[in-house]
Amino acid sequence: MKQLLMIALCVISMSTWAQSKKKQDVAAIKEMCGCYKVRFEFAETFAPDRRYEFHKNYKSKGLEWVQLVEEDKNKVSLQHLLIVAPKTIVKHWRQDWVYQNTDFYTYDKDNSWKYKALSKKDVKGQWSQKVYQVDGSLRYEGSASWVHVDGRHYWENTADSPLPRREYSKRTDYNLMVRTNRQELTPEGWVHEQDNDKVIRSEKGDKLLAQEKGWNTYTKVDDSECKDAQDWWAKNKQYWSDVRQVWDEVFASKSTLTFKRKVDEKVMYERIFALGDKVLEADAYDSEAIQQELTEIINTYRD
Repeated sequence: MKQLLMIALCVISMSTWAQSKKKQDVAAIKEMCGCYKVRFEFAETFAPDRRYEFHKNYKSKGLEWVQLVEEDKNKVSLQHLLIVAPKTIVKHWRQDWVYQNTDFYTYDKDNSWKYKALSKKDVKGQWSQKVYQVDGSLRYEGSASWVHVDGRHYWENTADSPLPRREYSKRTDYNLMVRTNRQELTPEGWVHEQDNDKVIRSEKGDKLLAQEKGWNTYTKVDDSECKDAQDWWAKNKQYWSDVRQVWDEVFASKSTLTFKRKVDEKVMYERIFALGDKVLEADAYDSEAIQQELTEIINTYRD
């Protein structure tokens, strides 16, 4: 009897600890919301071929609003909005955090993602970070545990991804980036640290071209500095909610997803953004009709 009581107490203790840990995780994820001065810095650091010519370092900066767009007991979704000039907003990347998620899409190559299911045991206590492109399509995702130790709060994972936007229209010497992403809260805001491998993937396997270091810093400022982004989101959030819903239906197919880069000389995000501009000018908003049109756009690019 005493042994059964001890087992029961252990189970209750472990359950209580897991719930407390999950609350810490959610708090850390939501801490990334708000208005930030951002700096994006990347530098190539190593290449196995001595003849390789290192590319110039990349630097940019701006003001970014990180908006909480969805939250339930197992999901937190954050939308990034880049303010490039007064009243000029660029819908940036989105990160969805899903607790103990078992459904994954892994990037292969040539604009193609393959579905992969993990077991519940593989992701116990973990959060997957799903990173989406500006048009709502997937970039990469991975699963790991948030770590809260010695006053530090961070999450780290390695995942395959397509080329970053800063390079995909400029370079053809590699076709895959293996990204190690580390997101850590700091007293000033948070840091997105990256250790990236630029890889040539072929039927023969993977060949490393070069490595780079990424250091993206988010320094918290008063939310009022991002009012333009907040106003933009208030006007556009319904449309982008419909975009997310349509993409969720695509991902629910659990089939390999391959997309054409251009159709009629236009990339997909141009058409999705153009539709968003058009519906803002309409007299009435018809969610069902818009979702149908979005589905048709995405299907046009399916390969």
